[in-house]
Amino acid sequence: QVQLTESGGGLVRAGGSLRLSCVPSGLTFSDHNMGWFRQAPGKERESVAAISRTGNSIFYADSVRGRFRISRDNAKNTVYLHMNNLKPEDTAVYYCAAPKSLTYIPTLDEDAYDFWGQGTQVTVSS
Repeated sequence: QVQLTESGGGLVRAGGSLRLSCVPSGLTFSDHNMGWFRQAPGKERESVAAISRTGNSIFYADSVRGRFRISRDNAKNTVYLHMNNLKPEDTAVYYCAAPKSLTYIPTLDEDAYDFWGQGTQVTVSS
């Protein structure tokens, strides 16, 4: 059974930073691209960032490019989301996700992802 466990969320002031972590189990981590998504209250879930299984290919949503950085450590079976210069509009539940299929190119399309974590809350105060 595949499980993804996120951690690192919390309350931070605008302009601050947080680092989210996601540790999957039940799959061979280094075989899978990974993605981060978020859902704000009353809004649909949206993509944030995606990273290939080697870490060589990365994509960002326009809303976070230049402020967020996705990375992974295959030796630690962990994918990270480094969030800097946080804004109140970044407030959301953040989810990591993994696809079943093994491809080289990651995607920001959430329909490509089959396994999801339970989410971690990020709240940015103004």
